[in-house]
Amino acid sequence: GCGKRVGLRALLACCGETMTHKRRNNGGSKHGRGQTKPVRCSDCARCVPKDKAVKRFVVRNIVEMAAQRDVREDSAVPEYVLPKLYIKMQYCISCAIHSRVVRVRSREDRKNREPPQRMKRKDDYDKNKSQNAPKVGGGGGPR
Repeated sequence: GCGKRVGLRALLACCGETMTHKRRNNGGSKHGRGQTKPVRCSDCARCVPKDKAVKRFVVRNIVEMAAQRDVREDSAVPEYVLPKLYIKMQYCISCAIHSRVVRVRSREDRKNREPPQRMKRKDDYDKNKSQNAPKVGGGGGPR
């Protein structure tokens, strides 16, 4: 040693070694850019690089389901459709895990890049259930 401080990457590079990485994109998706602009977390207001933030687009009704019928009955326009609320939520990793927007996955599961199965909506479930239900009345099966 000549007394120079050498970083771990430089030390590994001279030996022909590479550093291991936990994720394919090393935790951000900036590919070729040095830095990205920070955004604020919707939950805790932490500054997070835009490429690293967990982004979700939330579409909600302005009025909750309980009050929707009351609004519909009191409306002057009979076929008025209530507008929806469109919000882009951006979370830091800590808040995304804490509020279960994303889950911690095992090393093998992290390699799976398929989007997770979407939950079926209740009305879709009811339609499928009514189609597959046995017919009431005649038509008995084999005895």
